[in-house]
Amino acid sequence: MKLLLPFRTLQYVSRSCPSGLNIRGRRWYTSKVSKPLRILFCGSDEFSCASLRALQKEQHENPQLIASIDVMCRPGKKSGRSMTKIREVPIKAVAQELGLPIHERDTFTGWELPKPQNESINIIIAVSFGLFVPPRILKSAEYGGLNVHPSLLPDLRGPAPLQHTIINRLRRTGVTLQTLDEKAFDHGIILAQTPRPGLAIPNGEICTYYDLLRWIKPQAAQMLVEGLRDRVFVPPLVDVGKHDINPKPAPKITKEDTRIKAHQWGQPVDIFAHYRALGRLWALFQSDDGSVKRVILEDIEMLPVSEIPDDAYIWQPVPQKSDPSGQIHKSTWEMRGSKKQDAIYLRYGGVVALRVNQVTIEGEKKKAATVLSHL
Repeated sequence: MKLLLPFRTLQYVSRSCPSGLNIRGRRWYTSKVSKPLRILFCGSDEFSCASLRALQKEQHENPQLIASIDVMCRPGKKSGRSMTKIREVPIKAVAQELGLPIHERDTFTGWELPKPQNESINIIIAVSFGLFVPPRILKSAEYGGLNVHPSLLPDLRGPAPLQHTIINRLRRTGVTLQTLDEKAFDHGIILAQTPRPGLAIPNGEICTYYDLLRWIKPQAAQMLVEGLRDRVFVPPLVDVGKHDINPKPAPKITKEDTRIKAHQWGQPVDIFAHYRALGRLWALFQSDDGSVKRVILEDIEMLPVSEIPDDAYIWQPVPQKSDPSGQIHKSTWEMRGSKKQDAIYLRYGGVVALRVNQVTIEGEKKKAATVLSHL
């Protein structure tokens, strides 16, 4: 097949994308060429949907760069109490909307790459996919594989970088374009990256997971498209990453991560960060009679202590030794204030407090938070 020159001449200088995303590194004249790309795009969630839409748009506008796109996703899973409903991954609906071929697989074992228009797939792009792409598949694609990751790798390496960005109360972050490593997730060659220290997160003190997702996904999609235009996947590959840092991990979020334990209640900003990142939090409360109940905190806000109403229902900790069970003993909290209030305020002696508006006690319906006083 005839090799095609890049559709534009590339002069390497520090460049800013319209969204404010800067691609790391200096840019020089390049003579890299590639065949038209026949992409197998592996994705799942809303983050990967943005990248797929960007690739399909680029294919329409620049068919010399992208010849075809096939989409691989995992099959729908049964959900609901009766397990009769099938919950599909969001990427499937987007692929159907765009009219792209779909391959639903839970494993690469025994599977061979498709051949669109009787031509071989020559690059794998995995974005928030969840399955490890094995060496056999990567080696069968001429240009190997690429991944776009919403952090400044190697920092926040793992499946939940956005959640851990918020949990760690980071004020800046960015995007990384890397190769798919044959041995481990997020250990590829860094081909493009937001310059450190990264971009300031809008409204970082109150930014939620969905706020951060909406802000970063178009930037990630743009870095991916720019990387394809620049043929960064064509050897020799240039590593532009910074590896002399002490990276923080971003492991998978579990149900235990959403639990507040007794020793954590002294840090309202940390509790609020978990709430912004993970949504509803829960705790085990032990009442005066010794029974233990699971309580979900439905609605949490952080506010200055000066804004607590005079007649507020305040829940204030009493000094105690740490309980290894993590249970929160009602007897270790002092409740005072007006029972006319629906919310309770958690106060710790600092300049900020938390307001809990609603709770759900196991086996009961959602109620005003002051119901905790009756446990």
